[in-house]
Amino acid sequence: MILVNKFVLSGYNFDAGISLMVYQNFISVVTVTILSFLGVISTEPLTWRLIKVWLPVNVIFVGMLITSMFSLKYINVAMVTVLKNVTNVITAVGEMYLFNKRHDNRVWAALFLMIISAISGGITDLSFHAVGYAWQIINCFLTASYSLTLRRVMDTAKQVTKSGNLNEFSMVLLNNSLSLPLGVLLVIVFNEVDYLSRTPLLRLPSFWLVMTLSGFLGLAISFTSMWFLHQTGATTYSLVGSLNKIPLSVAGILLFKVPTSLENSASIFFGKLALLNGLD
Repeated sequence: MILVNKFVLSGYNFDAGISLMVYQNFISVVTVTILSFLGVISTEPLTWRLIKVWLPVNVIFVGMLITSMFSLKYINVAMVTVLKNVTNVITAVGEMYLFNKRHDNRVWAALFLMIISAISGGITDLSFHAVGYAWQIINCFLTASYSLTLRRVMDTAKQVTKSGNLNEFSMVLLNNSLSLPLGVLLVIVFNEVDYLSRTPLLRLPSFWLVMTLSGFLGLAISFTSMWFLHQTGATTYSLVGSLNKIPLSVAGILLFKVPTSLENSASIFFGKLALLNGLD
């Protein structure tokens, strides 16, 4: 998803990241609604009680997506993946204090190495951009907050549904539906409407195809993320989710022809080795 968003924002030079997020979430809502209407899947009705329980985590969800879009405008994919390791550390600490979960020394050692990798990666980044790094650090805190909060909200939300259960498709529908009005409001606040009215990209069928496909990809990621987090804890979810960053770093450097140095490349792969050690 990072590669696709980077391609849309940088490859097409599309300067409306919030609008991209809104469209992707809209595709998810429409797809799940159609599948539910056809009887392929079952979803819980969206009641006010359920919405009130879910709304706080949804605000974090929207913030997480938007800050990710903003950071991708300034930072190369490889460095985004390294900096996202900070999320693992924040999640582990949060899980320890909020849920009294203990991690063994090997996990803490791996997390420490990830921090060193992120710091050294930033120092040796030839395309360093302070604004992009600031957005990415904010994104790390929001992503960690999302995984920690979502796990607790999942259990609370079940208690206010008619069936006493809340499956993954219902959670995806709820999450993405609630994000739409907030996303539209932010599009207006950040004046993306003016940009959208002027950009010629919206007249390109290929651009719409890429955006629509990214929406389907976002739906798949949302569903699998909900399912996995429901089965495990926040730290495990965060660490396993980082495994895709290993090929992603290489692909990002090669596809977008990112200028790099031996020291920067070493820091990137050092962080990935730390991740593998933590999951060993």
